[in-house]
Amino acid sequence: MFGPHSYQHPRDEILQAMERIYRYRMTTTSGGNLSIREANGDVWITPARIDKGALRRDDIVCVRPDGELLGVRRPSSELPIHQEIRRRRPELGGIVHAHPTALVAFSLVHQVPDTRLFHQARRVCGEVGFAPYELPGSVALGNRVADSFEQGYDCVILENHGVVTAGATFQEAFRRFETLEFTAKTIIKAKLLGGEIRFLSGEQIGMEQQRALNLEEFEPWYPSSHENELRSRLSEFVRRAYRQRLFISTQGSYSVRVDGSAFLITPYQVDRGMAGVQDLVLIRDGKVETAKSPSRAALVHQAIYQRHPEVGAIVNAYPVNATAFSVTGVTLDSRTIPESYVVMRHVVRAPFGTQFGDGQDLAALLSVKQPAIILENDGVLVTGSDVLEAFDRLEVLESTAEAIINARAIGALQPLSSDITKELDQAFFGC
Repeated sequence: MFGPHSYQHPRDEILQAMERIYRYRMTTTSGGNLSIREANGDVWITPARIDKGALRRDDIVCVRPDGELLGVRRPSSELPIHQEIRRRRPELGGIVHAHPTALVAFSLVHQVPDTRLFHQARRVCGEVGFAPYELPGSVALGNRVADSFEQGYDCVILENHGVVTAGATFQEAFRRFETLEFTAKTIIKAKLLGGEIRFLSGEQIGMEQQRALNLEEFEPWYPSSHENELRSRLSEFVRRAYRQRLFISTQGSYSVRVDGSAFLITPYQVDRGMAGVQDLVLIRDGKVETAKSPSRAALVHQAIYQRHPEVGAIVNAYPVNATAFSVTGVTLDSRTIPESYVVMRHVVRAPFGTQFGDGQDLAALLSVKQPAIILENDGVLVTGSDVLEAFDRLEVLESTAEAIINARAIGALQPLSSDITKELDQAFFGC
């Protein structure tokens, strides 16, 4: 879904995206519309007045440049928005309009999310525009939204309504939509958590782009049955992480140790919700398999595997509640329930920028007693003895973070006492 060209029919691209948007409650049964314009000027768009949770391929409507309609349905009532945006910005082939709850919340208070929260969000979404209210489905609303796009914005909040994102390709529009909603959710969670929200400077945002892997390539042998089994297991958990909203399509890295000198890792700029066994990248002795591009986190993972032979899997993830801790100075205290303390032990924090180095500093922070790191303004890093343990630890981390945030609405957090943690240490770790 991240490639420069899509070999899917526009109907299938739209259907697949709407299934995701509805499944993850980023729109309602009646809300939202998506469109793709082909090189010949044909525009494929979702229909009006149809259940978005039961959309079928044949429901997608084609609007020809001369206004002729092809299909069994009428086009979305928000077609004027799509038409006017493209009239002002002809290079925009994909458009997403929906009502995800976090972005709708921003629209209700007439604010826009500050994408400087994450370097990736700033790179993917840019600065966000705002369009004043007009009647839904009207030409006036189309003009209002298009005014913002004409000013150079690619993501626009609609006053008391929702959001519109656009891109040269439909994939780019969807990436912006999903990334912006994640950013908005994190800001809201961080405000509920308390503490000052930290935004990145221009210099910090540019740090990731200065990181270069420059790994020498090698031609791999036919994979062993062991490697193939690990590929299958890792790709399954990558997709599960996406389904569980621990990853989004643009963010999240997962790796597994193959042997003492090799590991498999997720690829660079491949949709996490679609990654398969063939997409995973093998790194052996510091070299990358030919014609593949690994995650930018590859050097960090390599340093951790080299320093910690007990680590068999590593996850960089962006679960929204734990990530809220990463953008504030609030400590994520694992002393909540016994499971949290036993599974996570002590969670440490790394300053922003540490993740862009050679990985040695992050590797030094980890230990058996400190298997998880909060990365400032960049989610979390979690380790485990294998893929399952790393995933379980990540889920427990996120559940604990959510419980702490929810507890703030009820009363002061009462962590486990030192006597209880000593008892847990003795019972589960013999210390």
